[in-house]
Amino acid sequence: MTALHLHPAVAAAFPAVRIAVVTARDVRGTEPWPAAADALAALESLAAGGGWQPADEHDPRIAAWHAAYRAFGSNPRRVRPSVDALGRRLAKQGALPRITPAVDCYNAVSVRHALPAGAFDLAAVDGDLVIRFADGTEEFTPLGEPDTVEHPKPGEVVYTDGSGVLTRHWNHRDTHRTRVTEHTTDLVLVLETLYPDPDQPATAAAELAALLAPHCATVTLHHLNPRHPRADL
Repeated sequence: MTALHLHPAVAAAFPAVRIAVVTARDVRGTEPWPAAADALAALESLAAGGGWQPADEHDPRIAAWHAAYRAFGSNPRRVRPSVDALGRRLAKQGALPRITPAVDCYNAVSVRHALPAGAFDLAAVDGDLVIRFADGTEEFTPLGEPDTVEHPKPGEVVYTDGSGVLTRHWNHRDTHRTRVTEHTTDLVLVLETLYPDPDQPATAAAELAALLAPHCATVTLHHLNPRHPRADL
């Protein structure tokens, strides 16, 4: 069984971190997911109406990530946390991307709750997942660039498995190898926060699970934090 670990050094450096983990099995990614489309459209409608705008770097939930990026040596205005980049896209263009139904679900929940979110195809994961500091020797292949190899800087927070780095700058960008496609059947999704609101990740994870549940056999939820740093997926 694959496990997700929060490394003690990362937990010590960021004691407010909490991660909601959603595992979906036997996902049917090629059938219609009308609720996923509706979730994106609802956010776009809210933003167009002017009564709501996605959180930006002045929001304390996003500002906490900017502070974390700076702490491990990344410039959050050059390599933005994923939720910050998505929110800016919605604010500027009035639309969010349509990728695959499962990805669309977590993007909608991410923007609505101002939480970085991501997902990994469990069939492509090698062993356990670990959130840790990079040592500078690891290799990373960016999503959409299968022939590119990068080396995260020492001290950068990354997700890793037995074969390499799965994210850069904690949650800025995912790797190509474990990308979620419409043919992914088993996946793990993560919703992350550094903002001390105890209800935020649980509420977002429940919403995400509800969007996934009609299109898979099982959905399970776990919650990681410095006191509970491991989840068996």
